Amino acid sequence: MLDSFLVCGLGSLGKNCVTILKKFGVKVVVIEKNPPHNDEIKDLLPLIDLLIIGDCSDRNILLQSNIEECRAALIVTTSEKVNVATAIAIRQLNQKTRLVMRSAQKNLNNLLSEQLSNFIAYEPTQLPANAYALSALGEEILGFFILEEEKIRITKVKIDQSHPWCKYESLDELNNRSRRILSHYPPSKSVSRTFNQWNPYTRILPQDTIICVETEDNFRLSSQNINQRIINQSFSRNLLNSINEVKNKCVRYVQDFSLLNSKQKIRGVVIFSSLITLILLITGTILFKNYHENASYLSSFYVTSILLLGGYSDLFDSFEPIDSVPEWLQFFSLLLTLTGTAFVGVLYALLTQALLSSQFQFTTKKPAIPTENHIVIIGFGRIGQQIAEQLKNLKQSVLAISLNSNIEVSQWLNFPLIVGKLQDILPSANLEKAKSIIIVTDDDIVNLEVALMAQNINSNLNIVIRTNGDDFSDNLTQLLPCASVISAYEVAAEAFTGAAFGENILQLYRFDQQTILVTEYQITTGDTLNNLLLSDVAYGYGVIPVFYRANGSYNFTSMPSDDTLLANGDRLIILATIESLKSIEQGKIKPKQWQIEITGAKSDMSIFEGTNVIARITGCPLKIARETIENTPQVLPFNVYRHQGVRLIKTLQQCQVYSKLHHHS
Repeated sequence: MLDSFLVCGLGSLGKNCVTILKKFGVKVVVIEKNPPHNDEIKDLLPLIDLLIIGDCSDRNILLQSNIEECRAALIVTTSEKVNVATAIAIRQLNQKTRLVMRSAQKNLNNLLSEQLSNFIAYEPTQLPANAYALSALGEEILGFFILEEEKIRITKVKIDQSHPWCKYESLDELNNRSRRILSHYPPSKSVSRTFNQWNPYTRILPQDTIICVETEDNFRLSSQNINQRIINQSFSRNLLNSINEVKNKCVRYVQDFSLLNSKQKIRGVVIFSSLITLILLITGTILFKNYHENASYLSSFYVTSILLLGGYSDLFDSFEPIDSVPEWLQFFSLLLTLTGTAFVGVLYALLTQALLSSQFQFTTKKPAIPTENHIVIIGFGRIGQQIAEQLKNLKQSVLAISLNSNIEVSQWLNFPLIVGKLQDILPSANLEKAKSIIIVTDDDIVNLEVALMAQNINSNLNIVIRTNGDDFSDNLTQLLPCASVISAYEVAAEAFTGAAFGENILQLYRFDQQTILVTEYQITTGDTLNNLLLSDVAYGYGVIPVFYRANGSYNFTSMPSDDTLLANGDRLIILATIESLKSIEQGKIKPKQWQIEITGAKSDMSIFEGTNVIARITGCPLKIARETIENTPQVLPFNVYRHQGVRLIKTLQQCQVYSKLHHHS
């Protein structure tokens, strides 16, 4: 029987995996080549059933771990070479063991998945990228992902007196075909650890907080239905922002032009040459106008311009003396030509240089550094790059800062990117007017230093910090209570652990000190979800189904109906916490504690329609539903979940069947 879980590597990720696995009540075996001192893992040792010292890629060591009884292996050492060798060795010893490997080699991971089967790989430092990015957006958007080209987001809504949701009679009315409520809590309460713990009869009041998941159709509709006051305010604000933006661009263009000339040290040359040329043009025009009484200013201007452009021979092309033109004027004309050749030539050269340089710089010029309402990313490694891409997809203004001078800048020209030393470049990041700062370097001490510097610059700045150790995370939370401190390995360990039980973790998000896992299930015979209604899955396990596809079907349903019955081969994607995944794995579904009393029906048609409604919503046989509704008043001979019961009563009322909901412990 496959009943144990193997963890290879006892670093930060491995320690977190052991802790979470033990919450599932499973047997945990650990292989570590260089174990830390007992003082460092004294709290972890009671959770480990068997600790083996040795190389996890060694077949003999694997045999000592009873690999033939291992249900899943979490291969999480810091060496990708060791991880790959271990995965291959385990597969040779046990064809059924689930392999969850730490690796950043995407192409290699795909190839290994084809060869080894029942295999999945993650890069733990990149898994939380979405969590970091969305934490920087503040409290409104908690998650955003795409399933089969359907955009879905998780939002946190704080209710004020003018919010349109205040008009609803009860909280359950918010649920529709494109929106589901995850949590609801008034100011005096904190968010629950599982979903669907809210009271469906609760009135929505100002200061309440609602967390929901919705499709793109719903949040487009919501944005169109905001009241006119907000529209007018938004228009005025956008108009002012547009004016300020145009003004800032003009100022920036002038500054850039001034900076360009000073860099090339030609600003004085340009001004001097232009001034001399203008003086000569004015002087020549006046002299030629006064010499010829019938000449106009325009014709005199043309003559002077021709001379300045080197056209002396066009006016004085004869070798014979010209008695009609005084010699001093001929000499002045020659000076105009010589001077014009020099100074106009300089202007020609500078203009040509400017045109050529602008042509080459057109494709290489970096975007301007944002001045306000932007998000600053400190640390531009792989995780920083993923965060930047995610924020750009969300139409956010981003400034990236790299402390690594060896970074390849050319490929990131679509982002404003500053490279240099922290003390030199941080003042140029405009933190005074920034929205958020995400600090994701590999060094915890550097991250702390940047966070403290940023807080000193702007005390209202939304700070998101990456840490690599749980103890450091706890200390940092106490030091910076308003910051979002996210431990990369703690969050990633939840994804690794969930994957170890056979689930595919698609995304993960972080809010209120808990992780939301976007988890995919392929329903199989004997699965704890098989033959359950989605209402049983949602309310029994505290999860939110967001995507469903029936076996053999090409069509999918987002926000599927609670009445959907799961069967072998179906595909289901849910939002869940690690506690919910543990309950699903162990089959610990919450009991149904509510009863439906049918008190009457208006007509035979009501009885017919009500029978179908009861069978559809509860999954009971039609015979039982009909017998109950025909012998009223009578209680249905089975319990339901509260949300399920509320929906059933409202649907029966539409059929003119009258019923009541009672709590039954």
